[in-house]
Amino acid sequence: MKKRLLKILALLLFVILLLVGIFFVADCLFPISIAKQKNTQTILAQDGTPLWRFADENGVWRYPIKLDEVPNDYLDALLNYEDRYFYHHFGVNLASLLRAAWQNITNKKIISGGSTISMQVARLLYPHDRTMIGKLKQMFRTLQLELHFKKDEILTLYINHAPFGGTIEGLGAASWSYFGKAPKALTRSESVLLAILPQAPSRLRPDRYPERAKKARDKVLTRLSQYQIWSPDMIKQVQKEEVWVYPRKKPQLAPLLARRLSQQYPNIDIIHSNIDLSLQYNLEDIARNRKNQLPPKTSLAILVVDHTDMTVKGYVGSADFNDKERFGQVDMISALRSPGSTLKPFIYALAIDDGMIHSESLLQDTPRINSDYLPTNFDKSFYGPVSASEALKNSLNLPAVQLIEHYGPKRFTGNLVDIGLSLVSTGNNPNISYILGGASLRMDNLVSAYSAFARHGQVSPLRFTQIEPLLSKPFISDGSAWITRQMLINNQQLAYKTGTSYGYRDAWAIGINPRYLIGIWVGRPDGTPVVGQYGAITAVPILRQVNTLLLNKERRLNRPLPVVTKPVTVTLHKICWPSGQILPITDENCHRQKSAWILNNMVPPTLDTLASLNNNIYRSGWATIWVNDKGKRVSADCNNAHKKQIALWPIALENWLLPKERRQSRLPEVDKNCPILGKDTFSPLNIIGLRDKQLVKRLPGQKDVTIDLTPQGGNGDKWWFLDGELIAHTHNEQKASLTITQKGLHNLLLLDQSGQIVRMAFTFD
Repeated sequence: MKKRLLKILALLLFVILLLVGIFFVADCLFPISIAKQKNTQTILAQDGTPLWRFADENGVWRYPIKLDEVPNDYLDALLNYEDRYFYHHFGVNLASLLRAAWQNITNKKIISGGSTISMQVARLLYPHDRTMIGKLKQMFRTLQLELHFKKDEILTLYINHAPFGGTIEGLGAASWSYFGKAPKALTRSESVLLAILPQAPSRLRPDRYPERAKKARDKVLTRLSQYQIWSPDMIKQVQKEEVWVYPRKKPQLAPLLARRLSQQYPNIDIIHSNIDLSLQYNLEDIARNRKNQLPPKTSLAILVVDHTDMTVKGYVGSADFNDKERFGQVDMISALRSPGSTLKPFIYALAIDDGMIHSESLLQDTPRINSDYLPTNFDKSFYGPVSASEALKNSLNLPAVQLIEHYGPKRFTGNLVDIGLSLVSTGNNPNISYILGGASLRMDNLVSAYSAFARHGQVSPLRFTQIEPLLSKPFISDGSAWITRQMLINNQQLAYKTGTSYGYRDAWAIGINPRYLIGIWVGRPDGTPVVGQYGAITAVPILRQVNTLLLNKERRLNRPLPVVTKPVTVTLHKICWPSGQILPITDENCHRQKSAWILNNMVPPTLDTLASLNNNIYRSGWATIWVNDKGKRVSADCNNAHKKQIALWPIALENWLLPKERRQSRLPEVDKNCPILGKDTFSPLNIIGLRDKQLVKRLPGQKDVTIDLTPQGGNGDKWWFLDGELIAHTHNEQKASLTITQKGLHNLLLLDQSGQIVRMAFTFD
């Protein structure tokens, strides 16, 4: 008997060892992998609230969480209802299996499954048929889990893969979908409900069947009372709570940012952005409301950045993500578009740093031509002498062209590229048109570059996620940044620059307030022109609305706004036009006095055009002449001749000056008894052949008339414009023929190489 028992035991041991051996061989041949189901991606706001989620190929959303993010109440309910001995068995609880089998047989229906949490995880990772073979496969995978993973790891797998109804898997996704909160914030009632929900997720969905869900929850509470896990008072309190939830809602904010971050970080399941949730709601509402005021197929984009740390707080890439007519799924924040005039502040800042100008330097808003490029202002008008501040604030084109000609388009473009603001054009050959929108860029890079005016001349890349470090790169001096920002300020809270691209394709407004950078773009994503849509009319109202929203938010938070202090390198001085220098108001060369911000005590003289600088006869600035006792100009070697310096305005401004300021009035009469040698310093430009306000009549029987015009004086090449259109290009005093066919008022303009202009109006009858 004893030997027989030993044989049985030996056989049993052999079978056990054989099974163990088979298990380990099978474990090597069929290794378990918990990566069977790839976790979906979720984009979070700064406070951890999901903004957007990307489901898997089956439409399932999982929001993976760690065990320390799970409330203890949930674990109490889950473990004591599903698997009391989870931490004590080896994955398969034989007693539970036998009890479940007996209950199912005696009741002739399935009462319980007897599956442990480990077995449920195995089934979730490796689904099987409800057959004996399927059950054996499940047990094999369960033993593998127990062999290769710790209990807490298995429990975490269950928490992140348990079904919660529809396309929701995992406690994290369920908590946000049903209750709109993080798992840690769940109440006791909510925790118990979610603990039981995976048993029958479709039948117990609390948003559809609250009574069923409440009955199931109370069943768990009874078990907790039976095992004395919670006190009777605690259980009674939870039982009084009704089961009621909002209709299930998936996160649907910042879709274009979510897509951008998903593409940038494809292997990260949870991406923590820096988006301010409430601000994002408000910005998307603004965009949806504004779209109804825009022309058909027009979209818009809004970007808000906290420039104190460069975190992106608001990102609206289109007017409405779901509006196909407005190309809602095209992200205009990352699209290449013409910037219009939004690059102008950079050329002014660089020119200040270079010692070319100060804030009130005299610039020339006059007609000019460069090869085949004829820049004009937005309103087709010219304002003559303007200060740098006035030119930038009013976005005048010709002064900006004057600056970039001197600074150099390639040098300017290289500086921008160096801080991450790439400019793209046909041939990628930098030229003066770049300053007026002749190249394309991205809004995110443009807003980043504007950080120079808020961060003491340092440019920092935008920080979309919390893992991106704050970086900075020097671009301009602190003093230049401060002066340029002052030139852009329209009120005490907001400095901004507008822009409109050629053909009204893009309307821009880039703003800087004490804490935020704000980027606004409006236009058609397909590039179709929208006549009448430009920065000041279309984009600025949105900019002001967003700025008001942001400042109100700061007041509600009772958060003081950052204070911008004037750098010690910047001082205020009285300067005079036309020289641009510091002179007493009583000096005869001080024609107009201005208060200017000066950098590093540099007071640069008035900047002339390159054409005038290349011709000594037409240069502006200080001219040295010799006069006699009668005040007449004479040669330097004449008796009683003494030197005198006079400040001359740029020759191109003659038509806009007061009579006493013009060059002919400023230069004394020449003394015929001792005349100056060489060519006179001034040769005014005139037109012979036509008078201002002349009435031109055609001959009887003729439909048109041809007038021969001769330029007199001036310098070099001449360009003739009729009603704004270039009609002739002549050399020196070469004649031009003007043929008129259309009746009515016409405007003729003659421009010479030095910048002088003559304008005439005449009527053809």
